[in-house]
Amino acid sequence: MAHAHESNSKRIWTVFGILSVITIVEVALGIIKPESMMALVLGMKILNWIFIILTLVKAYYIAWAFMHLEGEKGSFRWSIVLPLLILIPYLAFILLVEGNYIHDVYSQGYISWDF
Repeated sequence: MAHAHESNSKRIWTVFGILSVITIVEVALGIIKPESMMALVLGMKILNWIFIILTLVKAYYIAWAFMHLEGEKGSFRWSIVLPLLILIPYLAFILLVEGNYIHDVYSQGYISWDF
């Protein structure tokens, strides 16, 4: 029994370390905002793309570790992960396109800023 506890503790610390490193990288990039990452790619700054990608990596790893997907069959894993890999970027795309449109409408003066 003690051996299982040690492996679980090691696994928890490994997951904690990986998620912490990714979060630290995100926070550091958010604070520093490197000028080289301000170029536009597909209508959005490279830095924003990096944030989206790192967030997807964290979401995948959280599902992998805490939903215990690593022990499941491949088809079951993909049935959970694939919709997320499709729907989350799609949601991000919709939010960014619509948000950009709303910003353009307000900034071009068609509707005054009421708030």
